[in-house]
Amino acid sequence: MKLDLNCDLGEGEPLARTRALMRRVTSANVACGGHGGGLKTMETCVRLARQQGVRLGAHPGPWSRSDFGRGPTRFAPDEFELLLLHQVGALEHVAQGNGVRLHHIKLHGALYHASDENDPLAKRYVAAVRRFWPQAKIYARAGGRVARVARRAGSVVWEEAFADRGYRDDGTLVPRTEPNALLTEADLVVERVRRLLDEGEVIAASGKHIVLRPQTLCIHSDTPHSAQLARTVVKELVLRQ
Repeated sequence: MKLDLNCDLGEGEPLARTRALMRRVTSANVACGGHGGGLKTMETCVRLARQQGVRLGAHPGPWSRSDFGRGPTRFAPDEFELLLLHQVGALEHVAQGNGVRLHHIKLHGALYHASDENDPLAKRYVAAVRRFWPQAKIYARAGGRVARVARRAGSVVWEEAFADRGYRDDGTLVPRTEPNALLTEADLVVERVRRLLDEGEVIAASGKHIVLRPQTLCIHSDTPHSAQLARTVVKELVLRQ
């Protein structure tokens, strides 16, 4: 198994961290002005992605900066589609102005989880991507609803696992308000990567083994020591090639 390494960027992290992570990852999910980011950060990330040969993705999130787009949210399908047009469309225009192609779309925070829990939202999301950005891949939780809906619709989906997040027994992520939500120690992250590569599984917080077949692996830019963790993960991935 060869894994892409993606990271959510342009979310307000220090520029030095953005640059350090962009040198390590193979895909960047760039905040589009919802939960974080703005025109300046989008321009910066697009140019860094071009310089480093990193795949550029849009990372739309709720219009909610006070909770970083991770708090409870309710969206009707029409509102959801309009949000995508605003945010993904904005990044796409910036990318085109810099000669960069939009490679993928990955939802952020509450949108990521809401679309995976709500069938109408999942279907509208996939339909909107197919209509407006037919060349873009969808990054979605491995084994989740969005991945299944996208595959049935004939969309290209890269299923995603998380190097730095705890899992519940059903394959969803441990909420950030609960213990074991984050993996911040390098040895635990490396063990996660090795198990995915060797066994095709992750270990949930309870100890349960969960089978996953991801194509892409995520590290969050706001995880403590994220740049160092990314360097460690890349080293492990290179060793396995």
